Amino acid sequence: MTPVAGAYALNLALGFSLLSILSVFWFHFSKDARLYLVAQRLFLGTCLLVVFATLILTSELLNSNFDIDYVAHYTSLETPAIYKLTALWAGQEGSLLFWLFILSLYCGIVVIQNQNRHYKLMPWVLVILSVVQGFFLILTNFVANPFFPTEADFQVMNGNGLNPLLQNATMAIHPPTLYLGYIGFTIPFAFAIASMMAGESGSVWIRVVRRWTLVSWMFLSAGIILGGWWAYQELGWGGYWAWDPVENASFMPWLTGTAFIHSVLIQEKRNMLKAWNMVLIILTFSLVIFGTFLTRSGVMSSVHSFTESSLGPLFLGFVLFILAGSFALFAKRFSELKSDKKIESITSRESGFVFNNVLFVVLCFAVFWGTIFPVLSEAVKGTKITVGPPFFNQIVTPLGLGLLLLTGVGPLLAWRKTSRDSFLRNFSIPIVAGLLSAIVLILLGYRGSTAITGSLSLFVFTAIFLEFKRGSSIRMQKLGESLFAALNKMIARNRSRYGGYIAHVGIVIMFIGFAGKAFDQEAEWGLRVGENQHLAGYQFNLEKLSEAERPNHYAWIANIRVMNSDGEMLTILKPEKRVYFHNNPNPDRRQPHSELDIHSTIQRDIYSVFAAIDTESGTAFMKIMINPLVRLVWIGGIILVLGTAISLWPGKEAF
Repeated sequence: MTPVAGAYALNLALGFSLLSILSVFWFHFSKDARLYLVAQRLFLGTCLLVVFATLILTSELLNSNFDIDYVAHYTSLETPAIYKLTALWAGQEGSLLFWLFILSLYCGIVVIQNQNRHYKLMPWVLVILSVVQGFFLILTNFVANPFFPTEADFQVMNGNGLNPLLQNATMAIHPPTLYLGYIGFTIPFAFAIASMMAGESGSVWIRVVRRWTLVSWMFLSAGIILGGWWAYQELGWGGYWAWDPVENASFMPWLTGTAFIHSVLIQEKRNMLKAWNMVLIILTFSLVIFGTFLTRSGVMSSVHSFTESSLGPLFLGFVLFILAGSFALFAKRFSELKSDKKIESITSRESGFVFNNVLFVVLCFAVFWGTIFPVLSEAVKGTKITVGPPFFNQIVTPLGLGLLLLTGVGPLLAWRKTSRDSFLRNFSIPIVAGLLSAIVLILLGYRGSTAITGSLSLFVFTAIFLEFKRGSSIRMQKLGESLFAALNKMIARNRSRYGGYIAHVGIVIMFIGFAGKAFDQEAEWGLRVGENQHLAGYQFNLEKLSEAERPNHYAWIANIRVMNSDGEMLTILKPEKRVYFHNNPNPDRRQPHSELDIHSTIQRDIYSVFAAIDTESGTAFMKIMINPLVRLVWIGGIILVLGTAISLWPGKEAF
C-alpha cells in the first residue's frame, strides 16, 4: 500500500503543478489577487507531495521492499544501511525523484521568502519553476517511475545490490552536493526569465538571486571537488579528472556560472552588461539540463552515467525548448536590456571582468565541443572519433593560465579607470615577485606550463596579500586594532570582497596541485610475501597477505611496508582485492573490486592498488603510483568553498 501512496503523490503533484500554472495565467488576465494565492498554495502543495513521495521511497529502500523494481535493482539484504540510503540516487528513477526533491525544497524556500515581495516577478517565477517541476514530474510519472512494481512470477527474496564503485562514503555526499549546485541554478534562471516576462529590465532580479547564485555555485564547486576525490579514492587509476563526458557536464555550467557571478558585479556597480548577464544565466541553466541529458541518454560512455534509456530525446527536447523560448523572449526585450554606458578604459575593473568572462565562455565552448564531437562524428561519418585528455589539456591549459593571471589582476584594478600612479603602485610588487619566481623555477630546471603556473601563482598570492595588508594596515593605524582584530573586522565589513579573495587563494593552490600531475611516476609488479620492489627512491615490501569474509564481500588484504631512501619506515599500506556478492552461485554475478590505500602528505601521495591475485602461487599484483602535490588540490578546494561561504555570510555595517 505504501508504494501506491508514493505513486499517487507523484500523480497529484503533477496535477497541482499544472493547476498552479493555469492559476497564474488566470490571475494575469483577471487581476484577482486570490488566484495568485491559490497558485502559491498549489505550488507549495506540489513541493510537499514530492517530499512525501521521496520519503516513501527512502523508507522502502531502507526496509528492503523488493516488491518495488527500483529497490530490487539497487539494494540487497547485505547492503549496509548507509548505502541503502545512497541507492536513492544510484539509479535512473531514484535520481530523477531526488532531483525533484531538491528542486521542491528550493522552490518552497523561494515562495516562502518572497510571499509578500516582488509582486511583479513572483507570478512568473512560479510559472517557470512549475514548468521545470512539471517536466520532471512527467518523467517520474510516465517514463521512469521509481514505484514501478517488480515484474516476476515469484517472490523476490533478495535484490541485486549496489554497484561496488558506489559503496564509498564519498558517494553518500558527492551526488547530493552536486545536485544542490546543479539544481540551484534553476532559481536565478526563473527570476531572469520572469524579469523579461514582467518587463522589469532593471537589476532587481540580480539583487534577488545573487545569494542564490553563490549558494548554487558553492555547492556545484564542492560537488565537482568531491567527485574528483571519489575518482581518486575509488577508481584506482591515480587521477582525479579525466575529461570524462559526465565530468565535463558538471564543469560547463560551473564555467558559465562563474562568469555570471563576476559579470553581475558590473551590472550592480555600473548598470552595464544587462543583456550579457541574461545570456549567461540562460546558458548556465541550459547546460545543467544538457548535462542531465548526457548522463541519461546513453550517447556517452562514462563510469558516471546511467544506462541507455528513452529519456535522452526528452531531455534534449527540453533543452531546445528552454533555449528557443528564452532567446525568443530575450530578442523581444533586447532593446530594454541594452546599456548606454560603455567601458571607459582597458585598465578598469570592468574591462578585467569582461576579459575574464570571455575566457570562461571560450573555455566552456572548447569543453562543449570536445564533449559532443564524438557524437557528431558518429552521426555524420558513422565512426565515433574519440576526443581524449590530450585535446582538452592542450586547449584548456593556456586558457586556464590566462584565468589564473586575471585572478591576480582583478583586485588591483579600479572601477572606471586605473590611474598610472595607482597602476604602478599596485602592480609593481606582484610583477617583480612573479618574475623572480619564474627565474628561480627556470634555474631549477622547470619549463613550460609548470614554470608559468608557479610564477603566476606567486603573482596572484602577492596581489591578494597586498589587498589584505592595505586594508588591515589602515585599521591598525586609525583604530589601534591588533592585526587579528583588524583582519577579522575588515572581512566582516566586506565579506563579499574578501571572501572572494579567499576563494581566489583556493583556486591558486589548486593550480599548484594541478601542476604536480606532470611529475607522476608509476610501476606495476607481481609480489610474493617477503619480496621487495623500488620506485622513486622508496622501497615496497609485501609483508603479509591475509583474507577476510565480510557481510557483503570477500577480501584479500595486502600489508605493504614502505621505506624511504634512508631505510626508515614511512607507513604500511593495506590495499584490498574484494569480491562482492561472493556467495552468489552464479559466477557472473560476483563483482571483483580493488579497494586502494593511499599515504598522503603535502609533498606527494603514495598510491597503492591491489590489482589481482594468483591464489595458487600466492602472487599479489600491485600498482604503485607516486603523485606529487595532490593534497594541495583538496586543500585548495576547501579554501575555495570556505571563501564562498564567507561571501555568503551577512555582512556587518560597521567600520
